Parts: sequence; C-alpha cells; structure tokens
Amino acid sequence: MELIRVSFEKKMVLRNLMELYQYDMSDFEDSGEDDVNEHGLFDYRFLDYYWTEEGRYPFFIMQFGKLAGFVLVRQTTEGAKKKFSIAEFFILRKYRRRGIGKEAVYTVCEMFKGNWSVSWLEKNLPAKTFWTKVIQEYSNGNCSESSHAGKPSLVFSS
Repeated sequence: MELIRVSFEKKMVLRNLMELYQYDMSDFEDSGEDDVNEHGLFDYRFLDYYWTEEGRYPFFIMQFGKLAGFVLVRQTTEGAKKKFSIAEFFILRKYRRRGIGKEAVYTVCEMFKGNWSVSWLEKNLPAKTFWTKVIQEYSNGNCSESSHAGKPSLVFSS
C-alpha cells in the first residue's frame, strides 16, 4: 500500500472516486446531502478546498500501482492546539478486508503526528467497527469516545 498526494491535475480522478464513495455513504445519510443533483452527481462540495485552503491533504490509496481508494486529511486549530481528522476515507469494495485500509490509516497517522479525531455516521455500523478496531490497535487502547458535529468519534494521539 502506498499513499500518493493528489495533485491538482489529478483532482478529477479524485472527484470520480468521490462519487463512488458518496453513493456508498448514501445508505447511511438522513439528510438531503445523499441526493444527486440535476446532473446525476453527488458533487462533493468541499473538494476544491483541498487545493485552496491550508491544512487540507488529499491522498490516493494505491495497491500494487492501482487506485484502491482515498483519504482526505484535515488539520484544524482549537485554541492553540492543532488537531488532525480524517474528513473522508474510502476503499474500493474490491480492496476491502485485505488490510489496506488499516495500513493507510497507520501511514497517515504517522505522517501527521499529533492529536486526532475520527468520526463516522451513527448509522454506519461497518465504519464504527472498522474505526474502533483500527484506532484501538493503533493507539494501543489509548483513545476515547467522543462526538464531533453530532457524530460519534474517537480521539487519540499519534
């Protein structure tokens, strides 16, 4: 597994993968955000910010030279403290349950040392299972449950 920073020139590739991700996530959304627009697209509204705002880091997740997914990392500041979060995380179904997601999380946490918060949609039980297992293993159990913007989350340090 390899993480590759998404260049501006590859933004459309990420946009295409984001459509697959949002389609998967639409099973768990209650709001109107899970509807496609008049062009039949979900159209992730924050994508452009990854090339225009500081503290946003888009990565492709590669497996043997093939696109396997993506991870979008955000850095925010609360008071004087910096905090990282995984804004969006997606592994193509073909590559799930092979340890690629876990390896990607470990890699990104090692790249961005500090305090972390990872959230998921409450109805997304597979995400809860994945994040709980991976973060507890990564942090050796040094994580705590919290909530962020009304979503369950885990906080930990890398």
